[in-house]
Amino acid sequence: MTDDGRRGARTLPDAVTVFLEEARHARGLSEQTVRAYRTDLEDLVAFVTGRARAAASVDDVEQPDDAPPMPAVDVLTLDVLRDWLWAGSQRGLARSTIARRSASVRAFTRWASENGVLALDPGVRLRAPKGAAHLPRVVAQDQVRTMLDTLADRAAGDDPGALRDRALVELLYAAGVRVSELVGLDVTDVDRTRLTIRVLGKGGKERVVPFGVPAMDALQAWLDRGRPVLAAVGAVAAPPAASRTDAALFLGDRGRRLGTRGAYRTVARLLQALPGDGPSGPHTFRHTAATHLLDGGADLRAVQELLGHASLGTTQIYTHVSSARLREVYRTAHPRA
Repeated sequence: MTDDGRRGARTLPDAVTVFLEEARHARGLSEQTVRAYRTDLEDLVAFVTGRARAAASVDDVEQPDDAPPMPAVDVLTLDVLRDWLWAGSQRGLARSTIARRSASVRAFTRWASENGVLALDPGVRLRAPKGAAHLPRVVAQDQVRTMLDTLADRAAGDDPGALRDRALVELLYAAGVRVSELVGLDVTDVDRTRLTIRVLGKGGKERVVPFGVPAMDALQAWLDRGRPVLAAVGAVAAPPAASRTDAALFLGDRGRRLGTRGAYRTVARLLQALPGDGPSGPHTFRHTAATHLLDGGADLRAVQELLGHASLGTTQIYTHVSSARLREVYRTAHPRA
C-alpha cells in the first residue's frame, strides 16, 4: 500500500481495511493475529457507527437508509476507545477478551498515527484490565517419559501413523516448538548431523533449535519407514496435491502435509489420558519443555531464544511455574511446611 493509499483512508472502515492488508502482507503477522484484529476492529467500527446513527437521530438529521454514516478515523478519541471497551465488559466479555481488544486497537491507532492517518495516537494511554493469571499446564517428567515409552512401543512395527505420532511428540517436547512451526517444517529443515531444526516462527523470524538423540531416533524411523508409505498414498490419491507436499516433514494419513488440527488431535488423545486438569493441546508440550529446562538449571535467556519469544517477560511465566512446583514439593515433603 502506497503512502497516498494510507493517507486516503479517511473513513474508519477504509483505514481498518488498509491496516489489515498491511498486517497480513507487509508485516508478516500470523493469520490468527490478523483474524483477531479483524474481529475486534470490525466490532469497533460497528460501535462507532452505531453511536453516530444514534447522535444523528437525536439531532433529527435525516440519513438515507441505504447510506449509513461512515465515521471518519479521527472520531477515535481516548474516551471513545474507553467507552467501546466498557461496552464490551457490560456485555459480559471475559477480561482476556477485553485485554485482546485493547491490544488490537492500540496496534491500529499506532499504525494510523505513524502513517499520517491520525494526527495523534489516542491508544497510547488506553489501558485494559489484565487477564486472570493462569499458570500453563505442565506434565511431570515421569509422565512424559511413560508417554514417550508407550509411543515407542506402538512404533516398534511399521505402522506409519504410529511412527509419525512418536516423532511428532518427541520433537514437540525436545524442541519446545509451536505446533504451527512443527507442521510447517520441511525435511530439509532437519540437520541430522547437528541435531537441529530450522524453524520459521512468528513474524517470519527464523531460528535454529536443537533437539536430542531420542527425538532424532524417532525422526529417523519415521523418515525411513513411515513417511515413504504415506507419501505414496498421497501420490496415488491426488498427484497434484501430493507434489506440493513432497517437502513436508510430517504427513497426514492421506499423504498431504499434516495440519495443525491433525497434530492437535494426536496430542489431545495422549494428554487427556493423563492425570491433571488443563489444556490438552500441543502447546502443553511447549510449556512442559520450557519448565523442565528451567528446572534443570537452564538460563532464562537461553530458554527465551529456544522458544522464540520476542520478550523475556513472556518467558518469565515459566519461572512462576517452576516456583509453584517447588512450593508444592516443599509442602508435601517438608515436616514443618
